[in-house]
Amino acid sequence: MVPCEAESVAVGLFIASGSRHEDAKSAGISHFIEHMLFKGTPTRTPLDITQAIEGRGGNFNACTGEESTCYFAHLPCEYLVEAVDILSDMYLRATIPANEFAREKQVVIEEIKMYADEPDAVAMENLQRNLFPKSTLGAPVAGTPESLLPLKPADLKRYIKSHYLPSNTVVVIVGNFEESHALRDVSERFRRCSDVRMLRRTDDQPLSGKPIAETTVAKDIAQAQLALGYRTFGIADKRKYAAIVMDAILGRGMSSRLFQEVREKRGLSYDISSRMQFFQDAGMFTITAGLDRSKAKDALATIDRELKRIREKPVSALELKRTKEFLIGNFRLSHEKVTSKLFFYGQTMLSFGRLVTPQEQVEGIRAVTASDVKAVANAILKQSNRSISWVVPRS
Repeated sequence: MVPCEAESVAVGLFIASGSRHEDAKSAGISHFIEHMLFKGTPTRTPLDITQAIEGRGGNFNACTGEESTCYFAHLPCEYLVEAVDILSDMYLRATIPANEFAREKQVVIEEIKMYADEPDAVAMENLQRNLFPKSTLGAPVAGTPESLLPLKPADLKRYIKSHYLPSNTVVVIVGNFEESHALRDVSERFRRCSDVRMLRRTDDQPLSGKPIAETTVAKDIAQAQLALGYRTFGIADKRKYAAIVMDAILGRGMSSRLFQEVREKRGLSYDISSRMQFFQDAGMFTITAGLDRSKAKDALATIDRELKRIREKPVSALELKRTKEFLIGNFRLSHEKVTSKLFFYGQTMLSFGRLVTPQEQVEGIRAVTASDVKAVANAILKQSNRSISWVVPRS
């Protein structure tokens, strides 16, 4: 619980259950459950659930990833009790009604089709599959129509019972509230939780199997999409902060090296950026760009020159200082939003089992040296860790 000065309060349920906890037969079930928890409880219809939050001016949503699912509400501070009541009702008493189940299954399949029409999403999905070919980290979070169609309501109920466990759930409250009252409300609503079994992933070796070097998919599009990535270490690794700084130097923002070299100096792409993403025991550093197919070779060569430069030449004191100020300032500004605080605390609690403070995050960035950046670049940017995913226009 994180009280702070605000006009609002955000409540989130963070559950350590995502696509990594599924097998091929149940692929996509975590994401499907995310949809179905909004479809009613014994005392609330789907409309009751949404109106209870939106009717008070609030926002209500959920998201599923590889290692977690989150349900959250953000609303004026005087409605904290209502938000906790609704989220706990969904978590503990979702009915998974058959009529809603059949309809929502089609909605999820349409969502999958929507992303299949987006070339950047296809490029990233294929890249992740290439980087983790023998792990469920490489499987699409939403599953496939083929994995979803056989599912029945009873399958979701069994999955909830075996995966939505108190030992794998964190309740986070951020904003304007009275801490003792909030703790009482949460304790009362979740008193039914008694199962303390630990949830296991279906894979324990995400770094096994050599990454697939390159794949290409042709679609009816005008612009080629590039997703280039390197498989790397997990979130608990001490090199994490150096990797975050390396990512920012290369591809975060318009002053980053890749943006300046690929777009500003050479006009090879409208947009190019990078991202460092960590999981429990693995991670990936990715670079994405949309570009004309005729410029693909030049763009890739320019990217590779910048990757070589950061491996071989220490970053200057001025660029390092500027990058760290960018990261810290961006982090501080994001924490003016209660929902940003909510996700920071929820995800770090799931990852580390303890409260990671903003100060710890800031100090981790500040402590990074130029030699740290060079060392982590050489550890990550290896050909053996690399894969390229293209989505190109049909000839």
